[in-house]
Amino acid sequence: MSATPASAASPVPSAPFVPGPGESVVVFLEPDAGPAGPAAGAGSTVGTEPAVVLRVADPRLPALLVTDQGATRGDGVFETMTAVAPAGPDGAAAGHRVRKEDSHLARLASSAEALQIPVPPAEAWRRAAAAGLRAFAQGSPDADAVVKLVATRGPEGAPGGGHYVRGAADVGSDGELAETTEPELLVPPHLTGTYWVLVSPVSAGLAGARERGLRVLLLDRGFDSGAAERAPWLLMGTKSLSYAVNMAALRFAASQGADDVIFTSSDGKVLEGPTSTVLLARRVPRPDGTEGVELVTPLRSAGILAGTSQGTIFAAAAQAGWALGYGPLEPADLFDADAVWLVSSVRLVAPVTHLDGEELPQDAGLTEQLNAFLAEDLAPGDHGPNGTGATPIS
Repeated sequence: MSATPASAASPVPSAPFVPGPGESVVVFLEPDAGPAGPAAGAGSTVGTEPAVVLRVADPRLPALLVTDQGATRGDGVFETMTAVAPAGPDGAAAGHRVRKEDSHLARLASSAEALQIPVPPAEAWRRAAAAGLRAFAQGSPDADAVVKLVATRGPEGAPGGGHYVRGAADVGSDGELAETTEPELLVPPHLTGTYWVLVSPVSAGLAGARERGLRVLLLDRGFDSGAAERAPWLLMGTKSLSYAVNMAALRFAASQGADDVIFTSSDGKVLEGPTSTVLLARRVPRPDGTEGVELVTPLRSAGILAGTSQGTIFAAAAQAGWALGYGPLEPADLFDADAVWLVSSVRLVAPVTHLDGEELPQDAGLTEQLNAFLAEDLAPGDHGPNGTGATPIS
């Protein structure tokens, strides 16, 4: 959303922004009020999706109201995806390919529902990402891209305050909603928030971490493993904009000479990284004398974010005949594993080389295989963000 009031905007549309080499581009998803103005849609048919228009812009220009609750309160949700540059002489026509787009959009919707923030439909986000990638490719056609989707509650004082506003609901002078009780008047939530897609080059530092591995610290997150189920208002397991604690943990790790963090619960269970999911592997003997692999990740009910990369890797590993497991895990399980990784959509599969200063075993072959699983881009199914495949290991 532009910080410039609509009434003050120039009637002559500006030329579309074209980023230069290595530059970023932003695409705003703005509610389409239609010819009837902001109130249009009050008589819409039940089940109609809210409409949006896209605006490609220069991310270096002011664009966010200072009263936006995403900035003032961290009240919003986001997703970060990777888009792979086209390969080969015929690749340019196909454009960048977004990895795990369905999983990210499903998790964005799930996080938004938990925060009760209305967001555009998935197809609108797809169109915005595609528009951003087309613009990005004009300056960086051969570069992989980071595609970040952001939805905030919107500016304070807006009708509905960025909460779900339904068709004939009346917003009084005190800003409180008096929702209709007539079912036939209910329409989909109005889009009262701020929504954008930022497309940027992949940081060289992230790519480097995949090659050299990570020195990691175990840090207490300050909650026990049952907090997520006992206190859903803590929003554990959602990808909200409230990342100050996560970033503070990474700064603390850097001050101790480490690269990253694995959070533990106060009752000693392994959780997740500030921006990643934990995976470990164990080589296990088979009855026929050969060796198999068991791939394990922490139990989701402990309040961790369901990893899209983990889901995709698990789907491919299942097809390859690997055994899959979900925690609960304790730090001792990490030290006893044959290999440990932190996985995420941008950094991909990064091996953990040291944990609390102790060197961990490395398995270059397994790391290569996990990256190959991730590149398959399989639908995660039950192993994905909204799946039900999180069966605890024995």
